[in-house]
Amino acid sequence: MPAPTTLAALEADARRDLALIAHPRMDWLQPKTIGGAPVLDVLVVGGGQCGVVTAFALMRDRVRNLLVLDRAPYGREGPWQTYARMHNLRSWKDQSGPDLGVPSLTYQAWHEAQFGTAAWETLRYIPKELWNDYLLWLRRVVGVPVRNGVAAGRIGPATTDDGLPCLRVDTSDGPLHARKVVLATGQEGAGIWWMPDFVAALPQALRAHSADPIDFAGLRGKVVAVLGAGASAFDNAAMALEAGAAAVHLFCRRAEPMVVQPYRWLTFAGFMRHIHEMPDEWRWRFMAHVLGLREGFPPDTYARVMAFPHFTLHVGRPWTGAQVGADGRAVVATPRGAVVADFLICGTGVRMDPALVPELAGCAHNIASWADRYTPPAEEANPRLGAFPYLAPDYSFTERVAGATPWIRDIHLFGIGTTMSFGPAGASINAMGIAVPRLAAGVTRGLFEAELPRHYAALRAYDVAQVEIDPSRLAAE
Repeated sequence: MPAPTTLAALEADARRDLALIAHPRMDWLQPKTIGGAPVLDVLVVGGGQCGVVTAFALMRDRVRNLLVLDRAPYGREGPWQTYARMHNLRSWKDQSGPDLGVPSLTYQAWHEAQFGTAAWETLRYIPKELWNDYLLWLRRVVGVPVRNGVAAGRIGPATTDDGLPCLRVDTSDGPLHARKVVLATGQEGAGIWWMPDFVAALPQALRAHSADPIDFAGLRGKVVAVLGAGASAFDNAAMALEAGAAAVHLFCRRAEPMVVQPYRWLTFAGFMRHIHEMPDEWRWRFMAHVLGLREGFPPDTYARVMAFPHFTLHVGRPWTGAQVGADGRAVVATPRGAVVADFLICGTGVRMDPALVPELAGCAHNIASWADRYTPPAEEANPRLGAFPYLAPDYSFTERVAGATPWIRDIHLFGIGTTMSFGPAGASINAMGIAVPRLAAGVTRGLFEAELPRHYAALRAYDVAQVEIDPSRLAAE
């Protein structure tokens, strides 16, 4: 069959494909209420790629009473129009994921319908703006309900009118109730963007995290110092250089920058599908090695900064302190002397700390971490990794003290915080095709298990006859 030549034709194909694979089609969830008000079956917090694709997977399993919230306005969900400062995605262009195995929903199908097959053939990497457009298209075609401009807050326990446990979620638009909550909030699902305390103590006019809004135009003619040697640090250095910074200095703590991308190695079905099933010592060993190496930067990112003669890379030179100088500039202490800069950017990633996540304020004290569940050999110890949440097989939080907050089993995490338990499942396009169906199955398992008595009663009462027996053809006694 020839490929569709228009986007409208592709959308028609996609809807037909979804109809063809819609089995099983039977609705199996009953509406729930609290005080007569409706209760969602699932509330997804986060309308970026992970949140939208999770909702899509649940809808395919006939979980239709769901809602996705995102605090950002339409089109600015996720990182692609905000702090993602690369030109292109770092994934291979033909990697699938959000499509969940439906060919007509792949990025390639969308790109070819928009720009033609020849344009696809000549494409090296996917521009991040086009990826964002594709995700918005996917969301519309599959019908994911997203409410923009609404921030989620504290989650706590509640009970439906018929006695089932559920969750109350405070939001900027009023409280919502849901039987299950999925936190698909990317990097911030179980922690915060982190920078050294001595940098955070400086006036905001002198520093930013690489995930913060930054006025790069305002850095024209300025000296910029960047801490970190991962991809985002290099991206921010490139942005400053391209905006006309007088000089940009990037500081790498290690004696040698990381030029190997370990995530390329683990992109195979055995690892992505089964690492979460392995014993804790092997999960820790693999992910401690990967996260200890940190993320490498790609060639295109390195080429962006190397195009400028006033870019300097400092290796084996961590920052050990910072203060405001007499002239109002930032003075950074390093083992090889002080550095003076007009602006500091920290590409230092996130720190796991559920207590700092508004949604988890009511249960953070009892969320089990890896440090609570596993003690690695001394040579593999790493407090930073021990702070990651120790998740159940369905991506839900587990309790530090059993029975103190049993309701957290209905909060499922899908973001960077899943890394120690599942590998890069909640923060990787190329793992999405495996990770999202597993998450959706965990959510539906919980929804089904909570109502086993009702389902059993329905089975016992099921009396829909397939045929009508003709009594005249029955043998006489």
